[in-house]
Amino acid sequence: MISIERAHTADRTAIESLLEASGLPTAGFELAATTAVVAREETQGSEIVGCAAIEPYGSIGLLRSVCVAPQLRSTGLGRRLVAEAEATATSLGIGQLYLLTETAGDWFPRLGYSVMARDTAPTQLRGSPEFTGACPDSALLLHKVLDRSAPVG
Repeated sequence: MISIERAHTADRTAIESLLEASGLPTAGFELAATTAVVAREETQGSEIVGCAAIEPYGSIGLLRSVCVAPQLRSTGLGRRLVAEAEATATSLGIGQLYLLTETAGDWFPRLGYSVMARDTAPTQLRGSPEFTGACPDSALLLHKVLDRSAPVG
């Protein structure tokens, strides 16, 4: 059985190991650690098999560190993790999420995210570690409005 819950401080090493094994950046993860959610495989001694996190920047956020262990990809777990991260963002008053990706540009639009020109990213996000070096300039920028009353941009 796999459960999704807020991450604990003690989960950070396991989360970073999962990200590194999948070729995803860990730089700046500390900015999102308190909002991270994890998927735990209870039959594997509570092993962390997925994660997602939000870097909050006022009313907008950066969805980052969305990762599922290879053996569980294409099972819907990624969708569950993103939905839980979006719920976390909404509970924090975040009405819009942005993300950068090199590998999932076809997947996130299925969850309601739209590709945007990277130079249109809000100023608040441009100083984040993902924008300043963790993700290359070739990474796609995607956006989703969570709260339809939130101003876009």
